[in-house]
Amino acid sequence: MGSKRQSIQSFFAENGVSAERLLYGRVPHADRRGFLKGAGLAGLSVLLGSAIPFQRSLPLGLIPVALADAEVMAGKDGLSVLNDRPVNAETPPHLLDDEVTPTARHFIRNNGIPPENMDAAGWELTVDGLVKNPLKLSIDQLKSDFEVVTQNLVIECGGNGRAFFEPPARGNQWTLGAVACSAWTGVRLADVLRAASPKGGVIYTAHEGADSHLSGDPGKFPISRGVPIAKAMNSSNLIAFEQNGGPIHPMNGAPLRLVVPGWPGSCSQKWLTRIWLRDRVHDGAKMTGTSYRVPKHPVAPGTRVPEEDFEIIQAMPVKSLITFPSTGTKTELETITVRGHAWAGDRLVNRVEVSRDFGATWQEARCDDPVNPYAWQRFEATLGLPEKGYYEIWARATDDASISQPFAIDWNPKGYLNNSYHRISVTRV
Repeated sequence: MGSKRQSIQSFFAENGVSAERLLYGRVPHADRRGFLKGAGLAGLSVLLGSAIPFQRSLPLGLIPVALADAEVMAGKDGLSVLNDRPVNAETPPHLLDDEVTPTARHFIRNNGIPPENMDAAGWELTVDGLVKNPLKLSIDQLKSDFEVVTQNLVIECGGNGRAFFEPPARGNQWTLGAVACSAWTGVRLADVLRAASPKGGVIYTAHEGADSHLSGDPGKFPISRGVPIAKAMNSSNLIAFEQNGGPIHPMNGAPLRLVVPGWPGSCSQKWLTRIWLRDRVHDGAKMTGTSYRVPKHPVAPGTRVPEEDFEIIQAMPVKSLITFPSTGTKTELETITVRGHAWAGDRLVNRVEVSRDFGATWQEARCDDPVNPYAWQRFEATLGLPEKGYYEIWARATDDASISQPFAIDWNPKGYLNNSYHRISVTRV
């Protein structure tokens, strides 16, 4: 499918076999053409919320009617698929209006094929490497041995906004919807690392998950990233086992994942099985080369940049998103209420401003404090529409270091960190 954007429903209709395999890990039965291997249906059963008594008779590519009625993926609503290998889907901005992003509207960012077995009862997390006390912990042990906390935390893909780069940057063509702020419940990563007692000289974590590489090679990881130990010890990082008071959605990393807010979502390993500590910068999959890296200095659009001139992305930049009204709105009213969210990586948002006249003048919006560190901040303003016609509403946020969103950012080869103004159209009729 490449960069073509489509609904999950049409994705299944046009890509039945690959959709079955990539979303659920299902593969054709070796002996019965047109039917599915029963063991591969575990993920589908999770999505349906029930076992499938006659699962061996389910034809390959058939969409169960329960999923068809629910836009194919149970527990997901309104997302647009950007890519099918691996599956990635974003959420339109107007569906992100809630202060806490519903599980159904949390974007999907996969690097490989999700595991078939997501049974929480048998899940085990290993914590090892340069530690004095290596750990093997079940989810029940995490709950009993460490303080359980719930926090609203922003997760944003480093490539959110890539579709707006010119010349185009390779990769999933995210527009605006690779961001969410769900309520995550789990234990602090820092508490677990302290229990493992890091040895001297540790500088980086390394994360591993149970998803498999697209090639099928069991010796390859689809992604294995890490963070500096100072970031890892931030009290807002969670090893999470619940999303919005319920199970984590299978496509969001069930039954266990990291949530490392403020940094690219790739640091928040899904289907988490191992954390190990290292005395060097982690060199796992998607940690080397140009992955999740930007040039150390501005470059002209289209410039070929040597690998040695890239640096690893750390904190995400200040950003805002208008979630109401939706772009393209038509109204007969003389005023319009505008609202949305703003966030700023490791910092706080100090101010959000909106404009109705293409940036000639700006009006400060009311901007709420975050409910906890690393939650996004709600903003709202009322703007006048003095006469009939076409308007653009622009939003820009400024963080507590007085850094504001730009109208347009410098180009980079991988299309990362696009935090330019969010713009929507409104017509008074």
